[in-house]
Amino acid sequence: MQSNRSDAGKLFESPFSREYWRVAAGEFKKQRVLIFAALMIALRVALKPLSIPIAADLRINIAFFINAFGAMVFGPVVAAAAAAVSDTLGCLLFPTGPYFFPFIFIEIAGSVIFALFLYRAEVTAKRVILSRFCIDFFVNIVLNTPVMWLYYRMVMGRSYVLFDLVRMVKNLVMFPIESVLLILFLRTVIPPVRRLGYVYTGVEGLRFTRKNRLTIEGLLMAGALAVAGYAIYNYNTTSLSASYTAQERLQRNVEMGEWACAESDALDEKDTVAVIESAMRKLGDPNLTYTVALYRLDEAAFEAKAASDEAYTLDTVRGYSKSKAAADDALTRVGTATAITDKKTGEHVSIEIGMGE
Repeated sequence: MQSNRSDAGKLFESPFSREYWRVAAGEFKKQRVLIFAALMIALRVALKPLSIPIAADLRINIAFFINAFGAMVFGPVVAAAAAAVSDTLGCLLFPTGPYFFPFIFIEIAGSVIFALFLYRAEVTAKRVILSRFCIDFFVNIVLNTPVMWLYYRMVMGRSYVLFDLVRMVKNLVMFPIESVLLILFLRTVIPPVRRLGYVYTGVEGLRFTRKNRLTIEGLLMAGALAVAGYAIYNYNTTSLSASYTAQERLQRNVEMGEWACAESDALDEKDTVAVIESAMRKLGDPNLTYTVALYRLDEAAFEAKAASDEAYTLDTVRGYSKSKAAADDALTRVGTATAITDKKTGEHVSIEIGMGE
């Protein structure tokens, strides 16, 4: 940090100081900064629907240039407020679906990250690259995933695939392209706004060097390894039964029930209901492992319930998921089966049945 006691022209090596945040909060008191922020908000909203096509299904949203530029000028505090306003106005003027408030945190996070790297700092290519990587990876991939899960669950009433490989790969592919374009953009806009006193950095650090190229390659590799690692983890720990359609669940439950009854003298096919609780796979393992809850159907309770509800049939019970089976008073759990089938052919390999579990 410079020794000059005045805030004018002061640069900080990092945002981790009380003085940095005092200066950032002070931007709210500057009329010309607020006017500039209003202009950036207007541009972000206007440019939000526009994008530059790169390849099939790959586009660069032009508004991100304005986002980075504005955050560099007015800092993280004003940037957070500007992001909240622009997100709200964008949803009102260019709606793409039902408004969902948590999406605002995605916008705020992106703006604040740009500010933390670029505001009141000697802007370098490395800082630009790191800021873009943090947004593409930690915001667009990590933070966006739970928000999308909530959106689909609360607004759309549907499940959301937490591991969206296509979206993750797109963000990683766009990271080096957006980094280079943002460096070129800032090299163009910094000189005139510096003369106007809005920023205090030059463009000397925005030269694209071999070291910067290696930084991009290293971050891209780290991101790819993280996604690959999560892909393997997700593959090994996600139950396939969660994605079954109603017909698929009924078919597989009946299949498991017939198999269990054929292997155990303690089970009668007439009153046995099998419900798949999980269907797990592992990378490199040719088999699929099912955990199956075994229930005994109380005929009297079933008939009484069926008499009052025409939709309640034997197929309804046999097509239950784990939670629905546990909540039905007509079913009494009598055991658990672990069934293994061939992943490709579906051929039965082995089954172990534990009664009373």
